[in-house]
Order: sequence, then C-alpha cells, then structure tokens
Amino acid sequence: MKKLLYVDDASSMRKLVNLVLAKDFDITLAENGLQGYEAIEKQQFDVIVSDVNMPVMTGIELLEKLRAHPNSKFTPVLMLTTEASSELKAEGKRLGATGWIVKPFDPEKLSSVINRVLN
Repeated sequence: MKKLLYVDDASSMRKLVNLVLAKDFDITLAENGLQGYEAIEKQQFDVIVSDVNMPVMTGIELLEKLRAHPNSKFTPVLMLTTEASSELKAEGKRLGATGWIVKPFDPEKLSSVINRVLN
C-alpha cells in the first residue's frame, strides 16, 4: 500500500481526508508543517498532501524544506488549500509543488489526482 502524508491544522479536514483515502493509502497525519517535516525525517512517503495556511510552519515553508530533504526531494507534493490566488500558486510551483487543489474538493477527484501523480 502506498504511503501518504497529509498535513493540515484542521482536525475536521484530517478526519475527512483520512476517511476518503484510508482504503487506498497508508496515511500518516500531521497537524502543521513542522510535524509533517518531522514525519519525513523518519520515513519516506509516496505522496505528500499539505494545506497552506497553518501555524508553526506553513505549507509553503514545508514545501521548501521538503524539496531540500533527500527523503522527499522527488516526492509528489499536492497543496490542498482554500488559497486560490495565482501569486501563491506560482510560488508553490516555483518551490516544486506537483499540483494545487482548492477546497472544498470532490473526494473522488482527490483520490484520482493522487493516483495520477503516482503513476
């Protein structure tokens, strides 16, 4: 089973994403970018999905650190966020985001997008 790291400060989103994806992925949940970064220091993931606006370390800061770490340098990273500004998307792309999904999202589409970046 593919390993997925999901990083979001909203417990309701962590529960929802876990519910939607648990049948297809071995999921690790993190509450902020720092916890997400600590998780990738311990193991490798096949895909990482992260919110942008979080306390402690934002998703953009996490993305930058992920691209510098050997465990996640080439791992697909999808940003799942309410942020839809072209400036922020461009910053995410510049830092190496694989894709950008705007909340609210269609659960079936989320699974299909993740599977697409894995194949």
